[in-house]
Amino acid sequence: MSGSVRALAAAVLVAAGLSGISGCAASTEAPEAPGKAPAGTVLTVTRVSPVDAELRWRGKAPGAAGRIVEFATEPRGPWTILTYAPPGQTTYRHPDLIPKTHFSYRVRPYYGPASRPVDVTLPRGAFTKAEQRQEHTWAPPRTIRRAGVRTSPVRRPSATPTDLRATVMHANGIRFTWTDHAEGERGYLLEDRPRGGDSFRPVALLDPNINSFGLITLPNEKRASYRVRPFVYGERSNIARITTGERPAGRG
Repeated sequence: MSGSVRALAAAVLVAAGLSGISGCAASTEAPEAPGKAPAGTVLTVTRVSPVDAELRWRGKAPGAAGRIVEFATEPRGPWTILTYAPPGQTTYRHPDLIPKTHFSYRVRPYYGPASRPVDVTLPRGAFTKAEQRQEHTWAPPRTIRRAGVRTSPVRRPSATPTDLRATVMHANGIRFTWTDHAEGERGYLLEDRPRGGDSFRPVALLDPNINSFGLITLPNEKRASYRVRPFVYGERSNIARITTGERPAGRG
């Protein structure tokens, strides 16, 4: 499948390493200076080869939907998301790093209520050249204004999105719409659980207030359950750092 149409559909895309999402997303927040380590999550990083890093973290984040893992190559950022880790995950391996480079890492929980899932079964068929040439005007994220909708802070149950609908646009395209009840969110996540899978995972990261979005599916997403989630971030971990060495012989 062409990654360009999938990239067109997302306001912000998560870094490679998160299954189903291509591209990378740099944090737009203000740069972060080194400081006192937060008390919530404690992060360590070990260089397991000259160009491979292994992250481990501990600490509780009650009620969190998961944690994001981020890295930067400058002391004050910008930060790039590596993955969205489920609540029970406590390690992450970052392989094939740039040689002789400083890397900084941090993790932080994210919170927010997920909508009720919808099940989607797409027709058989690959993403054809004809479909790739379509303009896909339905795909870019947008805000559909709806009068009289009550909103609540993200971490309250009343901020749960409602009326999630999935419209099949073609054999590899789905348009999602929903009613946004959240206020103060940092963004929205579209999550899916492919048929036979045991958990949901984010497949697109969207800007705040978005409630219409078109997904160009990967082959394993043609039969799946989907849901949306507004989110806010929790307390950051400490920043853990390593410096990579020379690339080992035989690794391109």
